[in-house]
Amino acid sequence: MNPSSDPDLPDLNTYWRLIHQYNEDLDEVHEILREFRELADQYMDRCLIGEVWYELPRWIMYYGQNGDELQLPFNFRLLDLPWDAAAFRRSVDEMEAALPPFGWPNYVLGSHDVDRLASRIGTSQARIAAMLILTLRGTPTLYYGDELGMINGMITPENMQDPQGFRLGLQKTRDTGRTPMQWNSEQFAGFSTVEPWLPVGADYVRRNVVGQDEDPASILNLYRQLLWYRRNTPALCKGTYQPLDVSHEGCFVYAREHAEGSRLIALNFTDQFCAIAVPYNANAEIAISTFLDRTGRVSLSNLSLRPHEGTILEVNS
Repeated sequence: MNPSSDPDLPDLNTYWRLIHQYNEDLDEVHEILREFRELADQYMDRCLIGEVWYELPRWIMYYGQNGDELQLPFNFRLLDLPWDAAAFRRSVDEMEAALPPFGWPNYVLGSHDVDRLASRIGTSQARIAAMLILTLRGTPTLYYGDELGMINGMITPENMQDPQGFRLGLQKTRDTGRTPMQWNSEQFAGFSTVEPWLPVGADYVRRNVVGQDEDPASILNLYRQLLWYRRNTPALCKGTYQPLDVSHEGCFVYAREHAEGSRLIALNFTDQFCAIAVPYNANAEIAISTFLDRTGRVSLSNLSLRPHEGTILEVNS
């Protein structure tokens, strides 16, 4: 038993009462992963992804000594952070500094093990999260429903299905983030023709794919534009990452630089207007705003961001 475990843990929470010295993150697992990778490399276009939750120095080891283990050990570090610009920059900078030359970064903001993104940070900041994860260097992982801004479902003791909830109580169930995808406003949100395993979210009539498809300013169409823009912009697919210092502590600003053209990303993590001086010697035009209503030339010496606004800026000297 773990003598440092919380004495107030529920009786059924056995995981945190134990010391996981012999059943997690063992050194010999890396030999097995190298065998997996050797097999996977015999096939075309295979990618090994691992659900790895450990601290950064141990997590980095899952790439292998020469990039011969996982291509993508899942990076869940952002899930546990407060929604704060400085905290996110610090985590990204630490990741970039720790990666070996062969290591390709990746980022995760949503998971079936945590509350939904929009419930954790608010539906307005969910648009900032979309721009963040689709402009950082590396591979983004999107959790279904985040592209709609889906929020936690309402789970009662009667409809709970998660074994963790049965062990630890309704407040610990993960079912809230696992409710059916909301395709349309019909019964069961178009997910099923019969009552599904978990209840459909209460807001499915107004928050669904069909409805957002028809709204040019919807978060779904923001995701689509960001995905298209990322796919067609070398700076976002292959460019380097460089954080930029700005005076407003609520903003996270960085450059993605590439020989075929660079981009600046400025994200306002707050519900306040802010004006920042971006230390980048170039002319700039807004390519995408998270509100999908703003383009054109701007001044980097006095860049204005509305509450909950993020921008991708095309720059040229």
